[in-house]
Amino acid sequence: MALKLYSFSLFSQLQGAVTAGMVHLGDALGLYRALAACGEPTSIADLAERTGLHPRWVREWAHNQVAAKLVEGDAERIGLSPEAVAVLADDDHPAFGMGMFHRLPQTMAALEHVKDSFRTGLGHDYDSHGAEGAVGIERSFEPWNRSFLLPAVLPALHGVTTKLAAGARVADVGCGAGGALLLMADAYPQSQFTGYDVSAHALARARTKLTELGAGNVEFHDPRVSPLPTDGSLDLITTFDCIHDMTHPRQVIEAIRDALAPDGTWLLVDIKALDSFEENTARNPMAALMYGISVLSCMSSAMSAPDGAGLGTLGLPESLARQWAADAGFTRFRRLDIDHATNAFYEIRP
Repeated sequence: MALKLYSFSLFSQLQGAVTAGMVHLGDALGLYRALAACGEPTSIADLAERTGLHPRWVREWAHNQVAAKLVEGDAERIGLSPEAVAVLADDDHPAFGMGMFHRLPQTMAALEHVKDSFRTGLGHDYDSHGAEGAVGIERSFEPWNRSFLLPAVLPALHGVTTKLAAGARVADVGCGAGGALLLMADAYPQSQFTGYDVSAHALARARTKLTELGAGNVEFHDPRVSPLPTDGSLDLITTFDCIHDMTHPRQVIEAIRDALAPDGTWLLVDIKALDSFEENTARNPMAALMYGISVLSCMSSAMSAPDGAGLGTLGLPESLARQWAADAGFTRFRRLDIDHATNAFYEIRP
């Protein structure tokens, strides 16, 4: 019996991996959006017609989705619950979850090149996931930011919105495709915003979006070419879910301290990590996912230089963030009361 249970547990993991691939297809082929547009259960044949796809292939995909209980229905008709619409088909809903599935092929392709990483110790940066990897990161975080960054997060910081309205200098370190920075820049036209990232793919996305928006108060730079200022001239620096990915996080934190004005603010947003493996596995139901993604993405990026710190997905608990901030010369550290499924939010000041 124990052997059968273990085998069942193992192949349940494979079932999840294969179904994740089907979720990627449902998003990429527009199947979820077409189902959401129907507003009620529809026949699999009708869904195939609406999407211009072959009905036999749509049927098999649909049967996987019903068996996995991700969509509602039976052998002939399927539909989405309101919760499924939010997570699978509504790009503007803060619970939208397709970002990681968008980049699933790139993430799983990393299985090939991380084999050498296990031998050499050297990881691979985010650009190893290609342009679609950058799009996946963008789709992961921007829906939540669009709903909560301006009305909830920035007002939770002492005096920051007043400064932004009057005219402040702001940097987003690890800005990715620039979504958070462009949101702030649009809301606070009197302020100047600079985004920094080492990903060529992400910077290309950010600059394309900047051109489309036409904002005159935003710039994007590679910090290896145009680094952060060192004169304490910035009023606000943000880092969204990126410090744990960096090869040299302590040096970046020190650079943030040097760039920040004496009355400035650093908004640190990072994964809700705990102090030990035992705590993470006991209190985080997604711990296995987090550690696996770390191997394929986060820790790999953090070890993409020979002397990389290698923090990984669950590598920056609050205690370590506090210690490193203090070591860099910050004297005030406050955890914000922001409700987020994955991330913790900290206000850090000189």
